[in-house]
Amino acid sequence: MAVPDHIRKVPRPVNTIVEDNGRDGPNRFAVRERINTRYIPGGNPQPRNGKVIGHIRDGRFVPKQEPSSVAGPDMLSYGASAFVKSVSRDLLDDLMDVYPIKEAYTIMAIATLRIIKPSIVNGRLSSEYNRTFVCRDYPGIGMSANTISGFLQRLGQDGKKRQLFYQKRAARVASDHHVAIDGMLKQDTSTVNDLSAFSYKARIKGCRDVSVIYAYDIEAMEPICAEVFPGNSIDAVSYRSFILDNDIRSGIIIADKGFPPVRIIQELGDRPDLHFLTPIKRNDSRIGNNDMLSFDGVLEGIGDHVLYKKCYIKGGRYLYSYKSARKAAIEEGDYLARREKNKDFSGSKYENKRSIFGVIVFESDLDMDPKTAYLCYDERWMLELVFRQYKNDQCLDKTNVQGDFSLMGSEFINFIAAVTTCRMIGKARDAGLLSKMSYKDLMDDLSSAWRMVDAPEQPRSDDGCWVHTITCVFEELEALGLSIPVPRPEPKKRGRPKKEPTEQKPKRPRGRPRKNP
Repeated sequence: MAVPDHIRKVPRPVNTIVEDNGRDGPNRFAVRERINTRYIPGGNPQPRNGKVIGHIRDGRFVPKQEPSSVAGPDMLSYGASAFVKSVSRDLLDDLMDVYPIKEAYTIMAIATLRIIKPSIVNGRLSSEYNRTFVCRDYPGIGMSANTISGFLQRLGQDGKKRQLFYQKRAARVASDHHVAIDGMLKQDTSTVNDLSAFSYKARIKGCRDVSVIYAYDIEAMEPICAEVFPGNSIDAVSYRSFILDNDIRSGIIIADKGFPPVRIIQELGDRPDLHFLTPIKRNDSRIGNNDMLSFDGVLEGIGDHVLYKKCYIKGGRYLYSYKSARKAAIEEGDYLARREKNKDFSGSKYENKRSIFGVIVFESDLDMDPKTAYLCYDERWMLELVFRQYKNDQCLDKTNVQGDFSLMGSEFINFIAAVTTCRMIGKARDAGLLSKMSYKDLMDDLSSAWRMVDAPEQPRSDDGCWVHTITCVFEELEALGLSIPVPRPEPKKRGRPKKEPTEQKPKRPRGRPRKNP
């Protein structure tokens, strides 16, 4: 097809021709370069055309450009994923000792994404994977919803590998550390798995639960192993099964008031190194008989003002009583607010309750330091909050993602996420960041730190490879060891600089000098 004359007259590079492909569009008139001439015996020389170097459009020559994102994005969110990776290397090593490397990468990738976005659903994993450095840390992972569903199913079916992984972690617990065993209920409205059932507490709420039993290192403050049980399973049965499955031979069972010590001894009497710590009711006669409200001292290094007392009682048991100043103020305020609302305040009743605000008393068969006993119960709430953070229950009613084995596989990944989060909280606390902001705000700040994908592996705050990262985020990255700091000039002091003192000349006497006599 002949090229219109006004197109051929548009200025373009020399030794080029214009071709008309006959289809309307921005690339209709292509400009090709002439690479050489072919000579034919007995005929005229024939030019040979090369590749397209541009197009004629809107009366001008437009050079050809490479298409966008040929090899993926050139920048990704860096800070949050780097924080996760900085504390989870040993978890990946343990996973690769048990699972094939691709499955280990998949477990760590999903766990990392759940940490970065705790409420993320399987259908959004792929987009979040491709916008963060997770795709660089754990490359080649299929993240479609169907792929993840099948993976969780296979992961949950292989209980032996999970136990082997847990045993490797349990073997590294320090000999002087205390292992606590505790349980929690997680809401689960699934209609397609047998683990979702009405617990005693859930019948009041009108929803089903699953029970998660876990062991954790009190001194390290991180979980060691975990297992999922039906929500209506009796505590004594679940605890015994968990202990036997994971071959736990020493530790402290943290029980609720509904799990009496007599039952614990009956169920676990064949393991003498397993002990219990359970709270007793505030109206228990042993509190008054042993004068447990007359405290002996204040615990140090708790972050709260906590009074304590320890007392030996009959039967080889110990009582540990504590009174938290912070919890006492909250309970007293709630009590007075209710009395004000109901208009039934009584001075005598108030004085009787005033002494037990913020008080909790434990019974145990183990002689231990009062601070250790308090941490066994107090720090468990942080772990329960961490576990509940990864509920991921937006798709529980879909059969292809939430059968019994899929739930077990998902909870195993949640366990990896919980261990990593505990370490991240500890690292941020040691860096002094959590005294300035919440953990959630810190993760939001770190997620805003984007970095070029071809940047040096060891980041520096001044390497020029960051994308719109602000100064306060650089300070957080540097405090966590995620970026090498650069020396910054000291802030200038306000006001005029003070002059250094100089030798003062003797003052000249005022008035006319006196005449010499």
